[in-house]
Amino acid sequence: MLEETEQHKGPIRILVSKLGLDGHDRGALVICRALRDAGMEVIYSGLFCTPEQVSKIAIEEDVDVIAMSLLNGAHSVLFPKVARLVREKGGSNILLIGGGIIPEADKKALEGEGVMGNFGPGTPLPTIIEYIARNVKPRK
Repeated sequence: MLEETEQHKGPIRILVSKLGLDGHDRGALVICRALRDAGMEVIYSGLFCTPEQVSKIAIEEDVDVIAMSLLNGAHSVLFPKVARLVREKGGSNILLIGGGIIPEADKKALEGEGVMGNFGPGTPLPTIIEYIARNVKPRK
């Protein structure tokens, strides 16, 4: 169970999103449950979201983290678009993390766009939970 820290008061609010035409959500649903069991408030976007929908949900729900999942190779286009839209809407304090099938060569470019983590299949759930807890930004 996560505890409040000086850095972040209250439970971490996280949006787990499935972007684009990727209809494989089993891993995202497993992540949702693990994050919830770790004490986070989890909002699941459902399948086939656009970057515009994800950024809108994130701002309206006042989340601390957006966890984006893609298995179809469109991460290099969709993840940066979410990052840009979230910044434009005033969400520069939101931690953006990626997951799915992301080649090592693409990870640096995504990090340059502000999308961190970029966890692949088989990443232990505690690794993801600990990464979020360490890197979530203080609430404004």
